[in-house]
Amino acid sequence: MIRIIDLRSDTITQPTPEMRRAMAEAPVGDDVFQEDPTIGELERETAEILGKPAALYMPSGTMTNQVALRCHTQPGDEVVMCENAHIYYYECGGPAALSGVMCRLLRTRRGMFTADDLRAGIRPANLHFPRTRLVCVENTHNRGGGSIWPIEQVAEVAQAARQAGLGMHMDGARLWNATAATGIPESEYAGYFDSVSVCFSKGLGAPVGSALAGSEEFIARARHIRKMFGGGMRQAGIIAAGALHALRNHRERLADDHANARKLAEALAAMAGIELDLTDVETNIVVFRVTSMPAVDFVAKLQAAGVLLLTMGPETVRAVTNLTVAAAGIDAAIDAFRAVLK
Repeated sequence: MIRIIDLRSDTITQPTPEMRRAMAEAPVGDDVFQEDPTIGELERETAEILGKPAALYMPSGTMTNQVALRCHTQPGDEVVMCENAHIYYYECGGPAALSGVMCRLLRTRRGMFTADDLRAGIRPANLHFPRTRLVCVENTHNRGGGSIWPIEQVAEVAQAARQAGLGMHMDGARLWNATAATGIPESEYAGYFDSVSVCFSKGLGAPVGSALAGSEEFIARARHIRKMFGGGMRQAGIIAAGALHALRNHRERLADDHANARKLAEALAAMAGIELDLTDVETNIVVFRVTSMPAVDFVAKLQAAGVLLLTMGPETVRAVTNLTVAAAGIDAAIDAFRAVLK
């Protein structure tokens, strides 16, 4: 039997035995009545880490982002983000369907725009134009290859946004990875934003959930919108316990994923038929170009060899290191890459 090495995403992880135990033993209550003690504990600890007064647990990062947009905007407003933002690219048209807003897309390299880019994207006051209301930053950036926003650039963009009277939301699904790579606390990044979304089911390895953090007033409104969107949960402490365990025990181990990504990237960069810029590999996502065959064929051949990847375009492939793949698995994957490229 071929051993499967799954590098499609960091969302494919299985709960660890300790996490399963925590979930089985979690005290629970009706969270719509705000009576679930485990969810309350998770929300308080998340808010404290992010330096925000309050947080709200939700089933997914898509929901936390879309609830945030609904809280910040009115129908007909415009939201500024990069052209490859998860909120725009992977959330099923949610901004239009759920909040009635337009997306003003900025062309970027690896998902990061400058203060000047933002200023150029803000609509002037004009009867014919939508009102620019919100700026969204994704950190780390998924389609940017796990790229980390420099904290100085975050500060410059935030200053430009504030001068224009705009709100700031961070899609920080993989913010934990940015902190693990840079040593900059999550709260320092989050301090530039009115709202922050973080995910527990990616690098941290929990089975379910994300959280949205902000002011007490903002989270009270978010709780109402969450219920409207169908995200009000009952005895959900069972799944929140997995997220709480991950938050307490798996943040530091993200460095292992980063080391595995670097090891994989260095090996790939040396292979004929692969193009990869090592300076772009900052966290746990490795994006590379296949020049010897179509990406879909390359991925199919790797799958037959037991290595699972995802295409990101006709020539582009993504590998994401994660909790389920140890260093030995990376070595085996590298051998499979070499065999396929021969």
